[in-house]
Amino acid sequence: MKKLFLSSSFCDVAKYLTNFYGEELKGKTVTFIPTASLVEEYRGYVENDKNAFIELGIIVDILNIEQKTEQGIAETLSQNDFIYVSGGNTFYLLQELIKSKADKLISEQIKNGKLYIGASAGSVILSKNIEYIEQVDNKTKAPELKDYSGLGLINFYPLPHYGNEPFTEGIENIYKKYHKQIPLIPISNSQVIEFKNNENTIKGEPK
Repeated sequence: MKKLFLSSSFCDVAKYLTNFYGEELKGKTVTFIPTASLVEEYRGYVENDKNAFIELGIIVDILNIEQKTEQGIAETLSQNDFIYVSGGNTFYLLQELIKSKADKLISEQIKNGKLYIGASAGSVILSKNIEYIEQVDNKTKAPELKDYSGLGLINFYPLPHYGNEPFTEGIENIYKKYHKQIPLIPISNSQVIEFKNNENTIKGEPK
């Protein structure tokens, strides 16, 4: 059973995680993947999310997939309780996931029931195709990426940062362009899509 906690900004919705997981979080471990942020100028959100896990009593194990072998990635994912993938550039994230084969390893873990926590790019990456997000993410930061097929683990398309600066205009343009073509689910920084038992629930405030 897939258990997904898909946010725009994890630190803003971390308070909902305990109830969603249904067990004590203290002492649990998370594989923390910051890869999407590496090509961005501002990365403060990664530190904010890391601190949010620590405040919940979760032990953070940082995994830089671009620096690890496939075996090393597999071992880290297997030994931790949760998987977290940060925000940043979705195209760069997909490129590096494919290169490292972490895309298949993460998908396998999710299908086996491991809780996956996404923030922004980390949420978008689970959709069938990530090209819809190009108005706010620069494709040129992933020059080796030729196919925009995402992990394909969900049948909807998260639209993070809805109504939040500095993404307001770009995200609204994406919504206007695609909302009649694909099943978009817009979420603000204060909302999270909880996916369990093949059902979505949105928690939090619109803005």
